[in-house]
Amino acid sequence: MARFIIEGGRALKGEIRAQGAKNSALPILTASLLCSGKVVIHNCPNLSDVRAVFKILRHLGASVEFSDSTAVIDTAGVNRYDIPDDLMREMRSSALFLGALAGRMGKAVMSFPGGCELGPRPIDLHTSALCRLGFSICEEYGELKLERSSMRAATIDLGFPSVGATENILLAAAISEGETIITGSAREPEIIDLAAFLNSAGADIKGAGESTILIKGVKRLYGTEYGVMSDRIETATYMSFAGLTGGEIFIKGADPSALSAVIPVVEAAGPRVYPVPGGIYINGRGTIYSVPPIRTMPYPGFPTDAQAPIMAMLSIARGTTIFIENIFESRYKHVDELNRMGADIRTEGRTAVVSGVPKLYGAKVVAKDLRGGAALVGAALCAEGRSEIKGICHIDRGYQSLDTTLKSLGADIIRK
Repeated sequence: MARFIIEGGRALKGEIRAQGAKNSALPILTASLLCSGKVVIHNCPNLSDVRAVFKILRHLGASVEFSDSTAVIDTAGVNRYDIPDDLMREMRSSALFLGALAGRMGKAVMSFPGGCELGPRPIDLHTSALCRLGFSICEEYGELKLERSSMRAATIDLGFPSVGATENILLAAAISEGETIITGSAREPEIIDLAAFLNSAGADIKGAGESTILIKGVKRLYGTEYGVMSDRIETATYMSFAGLTGGEIFIKGADPSALSAVIPVVEAAGPRVYPVPGGIYINGRGTIYSVPPIRTMPYPGFPTDAQAPIMAMLSIARGTTIFIENIFESRYKHVDELNRMGADIRTEGRTAVVSGVPKLYGAKVVAKDLRGGAALVGAALCAEGRSEIKGICHIDRGYQSLDTTLKSLGADIIRK
């Protein structure tokens, strides 16, 4: 099992380029199934989750080429609508193939998706929305079977602004008949990016990024060329790394407008964040201080994906910070591992109380999910002594060549 070995105590300094957003690239790559011509996707991150999407696309009959952050996809040969269990289990976003296959083939057969274990994440909002669009869905022997029973537009009110459900509706409705309206839709920047990609291929979608989205179905989508937005969660993670190590980092290509809920929290803790032409500069020198309670919420609230890295930074703060996790039930798996490194964090249900300590210490820890793994890397970078982090397959799902990037900033890290 691969692991990171990190000698802590080095301030990170230098310039890096923001990677393409994982949570944007995955639905956009999936959406390529709907296009009748060649699709070229730039700024596509080289992640294990992205490679999992490539496997599924190839299984379905598509041609996929990937080089230098550019994916070229040709779906002319797509002739299947089934996805094997082993491919579905590789990532949570595989659920998006439900909407894509609904639009492309009118049917789909797949098991439930995998990914990080963050507590119950039912896809009932996804399936009920697709049923409203004229598809019948049944579960049989652990498989989901979808088939078009009629073709109709609908007004779909999401009781919760689910990102995945919003994306699945966009995919299924883009080339269906009539006008579909989503109310209570997710408003994340990644939703805007997916809609922009679909529109570049000939879709007619208005209102992405707002609570109501209007989709006027078109007969077909065409090949297109598109660049994925920068990864706001990666940027938030490097903000926390700068604070943890007292470092200075310029993130080229980072978008401050997508981090309106994170930047004030980071600055309240002490690091200074400067949006500058072409990116974001973070100065993490100085003392880290506790901040008012942090509540994770759907966008534009504080993102659940940034909770763990920011918690790692606040574990060395002066004072106590309270976190309330409102999105997932099991998103504190990194807490016990941070405590192994000397942190003082107590949890009760969805609440975590982080009492800052003067320093962290190197230890052997295990990454149990993607963002929790990033938090452990940040803690190890500032810890006194040597840390060994196992389970880095989770980290590779969302951070492209993290060890190489950190080395370029002066970190003492090796992958074994």
